[in-house]
Amino acid sequence: MNAFDRLHPALQHHIVNSLGWRDLREVQSLSIEAYLTGANLVILAPTAGGKTESAFFPVISQMLDESWSGVSILYVSPIKALLNNQEQRLDKYMRLVGRRAALWHGDTSQSERKQILAEQPDCLLTTPESLEVLLVSQKVDHHQFFSNVKVVVIDELHAFAGDDRGWHLLSVFSRIGKIAKQDIQRIGLSATVGNPQEMLEWLSSGSERPQEVVWPKGSDSQTPDVQLDFVGSLANAAKVISLLHQGEKRLVFCDSRSRVEQLAVSLRQHGIDTFVSHSSLGIDERRQAEEAFAQRQNCVIVATSSLELGLDVGDLDRVIQIDAPGTVSSFLQRMGRTGRRSGTSRNCLFLATNDEGLLRAAALIELWQRGYVEPVQAPPCPYHILAQQLMALILQERGIGQSQWLPWLENVSGFSEMSKEKITELVEFMVAKGILWSDNGILAFAPEGENTFGRRNFMDILSVFTSPPLFKVMSGQKELGNVHESTFYKREEGPAILVLAGRSWKTKHLDWKRRIAHVEPTDEKGRSRWLGEGQMLSHAVCQSIRRILATDDDDPAWSRRAVQQFNEIRDDHPWVSPDATSLVHQPNGEIRWWTFAGGVANALLADHLKSHCDVKADNLCLSFPTASSLENVSEYIEGVQPEAVQPIPNIDAMENLKFSECLSPEIAAEVFTSRFDDRRAVAQAIEERRRVVVQN
Repeated sequence: MNAFDRLHPALQHHIVNSLGWRDLREVQSLSIEAYLTGANLVILAPTAGGKTESAFFPVISQMLDESWSGVSILYVSPIKALLNNQEQRLDKYMRLVGRRAALWHGDTSQSERKQILAEQPDCLLTTPESLEVLLVSQKVDHHQFFSNVKVVVIDELHAFAGDDRGWHLLSVFSRIGKIAKQDIQRIGLSATVGNPQEMLEWLSSGSERPQEVVWPKGSDSQTPDVQLDFVGSLANAAKVISLLHQGEKRLVFCDSRSRVEQLAVSLRQHGIDTFVSHSSLGIDERRQAEEAFAQRQNCVIVATSSLELGLDVGDLDRVIQIDAPGTVSSFLQRMGRTGRRSGTSRNCLFLATNDEGLLRAAALIELWQRGYVEPVQAPPCPYHILAQQLMALILQERGIGQSQWLPWLENVSGFSEMSKEKITELVEFMVAKGILWSDNGILAFAPEGENTFGRRNFMDILSVFTSPPLFKVMSGQKELGNVHESTFYKREEGPAILVLAGRSWKTKHLDWKRRIAHVEPTDEKGRSRWLGEGQMLSHAVCQSIRRILATDDDDPAWSRRAVQQFNEIRDDHPWVSPDATSLVHQPNGEIRWWTFAGGVANALLADHLKSHCDVKADNLCLSFPTASSLENVSEYIEGVQPEAVQPIPNIDAMENLKFSECLSPEIAAEVFTSRFDDRRAVAQAIEERRRVVVQN
């Protein structure tokens, strides 16, 4: 019996007759077989690769076979726009078999919510934060509402698994599972990731079901068309885009909203039908632009990463990337927007506007060709999320026993790894600080907790947890771009200096709450033309940059202009070695230790060495001041032992952590230091100092 034959007859009928499908894709057949074994699944396929149907066809079939009632299916997405995009499709599939789907998120009207509560749909499309609202709302009988949940489908799973929203997601599932008295079956949908089995184990936290990764690796037989060109400026990029691929629909990604707007203006000046999408636009304006783009040909939409996730903007012909994203997974996610139509292949054209962008793009291409994709790692030590969940359970249960709250959450892996002593310390600190009080063993909110978190009916507890660890950089009213927050983890005196938009900037003021860095131009020297702290790069990307610089080989994906630019960059860095670090005396007297270890590892090494001398770090090297000598610097780095390089807690960053008010200084420091760490990269850099290349 094949997979299609295992589906409910009513669903079979509509797949063939209502949808007009002649057969199923490989990923859909494999998913049906795996789901019907009762396993938790991670389903991997490119954007528009049929993942939604892979999940919902077997779920709908089982719903019909077993006559499920009430809210039995939860479909969870990281962003509301993706939910809006999927609502029509999922409701159509449900209605074909006499069932119903409904949408509930922050923009859902009160009348729509009342209708959902009065006439429960079979499938609820929502976000983790909205599930939290349903669990704690006094207007919802959450025990009745969630009592029939059987399955959860999580779209863009990788977007959850890599940050604290993932721990929140698993916590909410754990609580709903307790209410439903079910080991809820979990299906995660994602594009390609580097560690799908680990991500599945994380998703299955607390579940005893079998686990299976569905990944039809042989389904994409066509090699994607990936090219890298060097254009030297954003204005030149606009000119190239206006001349290439005329008559086609092109999606262009930029790394900041300001560059999106600049490029859009330039494209319109070239007579190109251009639309814009980024998070600063109003929702209606952004939706109108995306809908207009979806209906046209011979046009361009310029976007930030807001269109990286699987929003449907029609059949794209081309994806163009200005410079490069920070990860291979982002590159694959963006390229996966193309190649949907039969006879077309996935494609991506990188247009580098500067040397740094050229090197990052080349590194991503090189890593992709090696088959590398970043592993998705859940952030360790989520004590602040456990504190949030305790407060949410107090709201949910209208007060909860001090010995009763943890069983709701103890199977979530991030919490089960914590010692009972640390959890007790967390609760005692919240009580001692006046956030909670304990009355005969019953925990409730104390006045300090209500003052801190009780505004707008405790929405501060229920709101989105984290944004990416990025600061928006502003020079006056001009947005320059975004930098990783660790750019400002400085121990030395004086403001941080960063390189962005092709020049150096001195930090004037840091607004940690709003995550804005106000800067002014500076003439401070000491940054080579293609380096900078603008984007925190991983060890893998930096090692790829080193491999590219250390060889004379050119990639067939590089244009003639890119090859010429690489020749110039290599000429400027002849000392780069593929297997040794380099100690170089710069013309301005500065000494640099080129580790290619990545931003985090270099920052840790710099912090450790600051007890000996002034030192600054970026993604690729450590810079020592002109007063240092090669002999002194060699002595400093020779004395470093890997086990001695430890993260140093940053008070401002810890205070900016959501729910940090609930953590003692010791626990907050543990959260910070566990996350700002890269021991493997540090150890490799120290090992390679033994083979250091010294050049004056």
